[in-house]
Amino acid sequence: MSLVTQKAPNFIASAVLKNKKIIENFNLKKYIKNKKAVLFFWPMDFTFVCPSEIIKFNKLYKEFKIRKVKLIGVSLDSVYVHLAWQKTKYKNGGIGPINYVMVSDLKRKIQKSYNIEHPKLGVSLRASFLIDENRIIRHEVVNDLPYGRNIKEMLRMIDSIIFHEKFGEVCPANWTIKKKGIKPTPQGISKYLSKKYK
Repeated sequence: MSLVTQKAPNFIASAVLKNKKIIENFNLKKYIKNKKAVLFFWPMDFTFVCPSEIIKFNKLYKEFKIRKVKLIGVSLDSVYVHLAWQKTKYKNGGIGPINYVMVSDLKRKIQKSYNIEHPKLGVSLRASFLIDENRIIRHEVVNDLPYGRNIKEMLRMIDSIIFHEKFGEVCPANWTIKKKGIKPTPQGISKYLSKKYK
């Protein structure tokens, strides 16, 4: 069942911070207080699709920061495996230094609370959750294991939320920051459709 419109489940767990420090009591609720956040899960470290996603999130880290959005990644690996993966070079399947928090979900409690555990393998699916300042999940995407995420799509969704909050307009199909929104009234949608589909 989707968690969209629900409060994002809180958790306290061990994590590797941006400065490579390990802490045992990373608290999601405290960390994202009054901020937007993207919480994303990957199945396991030192695997195949996963490093491409984690590196892409890292390459776009500044784009998330500009939008004042915190990034938090989670897998069932220990914090020591997370650190080892960061210290491993790309050519050896590593991910290099990471600018966001990497959480350890050894007991798989977090992935279960977000309802994204693979029914047979016990790892998490490729799930991403966009959380607003009130800790409400506004967007969710879940991929099966072989299929990598489109990280730029998450940025588009963040832009959509910011746009809606600022102008009160809703975002049509394929909306991007440079396109017009729709006033959420019968007149608004009629005006939009008549211009868009002449």
